[in-house]
Amino acid sequence: MSPLCETYLRPEQLSQMEPFYPLHVFVCGKCFLVQLEEFVSPDNIFTEYAYFSSYSESWLEHCRRYTEQMLDRFRLNEKSLVVELASNDGYLLQYFVQKGIPVLGIEPAANVARAAEEKKVPTLVKFFGKQLAAELASEGKQADLLVGNNVLAQVPDLRDFIAGMKILLKPRGALTLEFPHLLKLMDENQFDTIYHEHFSYFSFLTAREILDAHGLVLFDVEELPTHGGSLRVFGRHREDDSKPISSRVVKLSAREEAVGLKRLQSYSSFAEKVKKTKRELLACLIDAKEAHKSIVGYGAPGKGNTLLNYCGIGTDFIDYTVDRNPFKHGRFTPGTHIPIYPPERITETRPDYVLILPWNLKNEIMQQMANIREWGGKFIIPIPEARICP
Repeated sequence: MSPLCETYLRPEQLSQMEPFYPLHVFVCGKCFLVQLEEFVSPDNIFTEYAYFSSYSESWLEHCRRYTEQMLDRFRLNEKSLVVELASNDGYLLQYFVQKGIPVLGIEPAANVARAAEEKKVPTLVKFFGKQLAAELASEGKQADLLVGNNVLAQVPDLRDFIAGMKILLKPRGALTLEFPHLLKLMDENQFDTIYHEHFSYFSFLTAREILDAHGLVLFDVEELPTHGGSLRVFGRHREDDSKPISSRVVKLSAREEAVGLKRLQSYSSFAEKVKKTKRELLACLIDAKEAHKSIVGYGAPGKGNTLLNYCGIGTDFIDYTVDRNPFKHGRFTPGTHIPIYPPERITETRPDYVLILPWNLKNEIMQQMANIREWGGKFIIPIPEARICP
């Protein structure tokens, strides 16, 4: 049982009833889509959202490089249109705007859409699907490049969403989707990336099957280090013969089949690995507390809240956590009620250990917080197994 991972609590909410929902992962025996049961509608999750993409410098650099690659690869110019689905605070489209490329963001969360507009990124505050795609296409707004970064997992109705992509993409246009790679998630025990806001988890094989059912062909794929290991897939209309299928598509498909992503047995052993990681992390924290050491957290990401709630880690282990996002300051983590402060708090209190909850950004964070070594502070990395870094 776990609370919604982006529902940060205000002080007056701490004594109120807090909803928890089952966090059980299922896998389809036919297409091998890994998925959660939908307990809460997307309207309740994403209408007012706490996640702002622009607070990670390494993610912004990733997006800047992506912009340069796409401009070069697809020869985009001032007559092109780049559309991003779930465009958040304009973290990506701002770089296309700077290059003089027309853009349109589609983002259901009004609070983050406002931040995008401040970056001169035109943004529609709507959920995307077939109906909106048809409206835009009828207005002549089809995409030369259609982008979806870390959104596919958050879509409860995949058929409606992908059918909308088919409608919105120009006949010779290209789409790119980025999502955490299920192969990496299972191989490296990244169970904390599973939470209610993510309805689905994708292998390349499953993503290819889903898009193919809607007349979209994946013609290329890149393996990325982001979010603990992601895929960037490239799609086109089935009728578009200008983009041949790359050897990377063939090789990754074969690799996923070889490691067993089309066998149910491969999925059934995952739960035992998760339990082992929980025991290892708790043992590490217990040892530190028994030695009278102080522990704080860095970050208050969604994945961190899955980890804290599943492992039962509250203020009995962690005094507080910090985050660069001012939206979260003065609030408390869902379920575990750990207070959230600005990062400067760590220098003020000089803790012995800093538990890095967004472990996928560990290098960036350890660089930002290198000064903890002045008083002998150390970092704890929880995934794929608990380890202490000086």
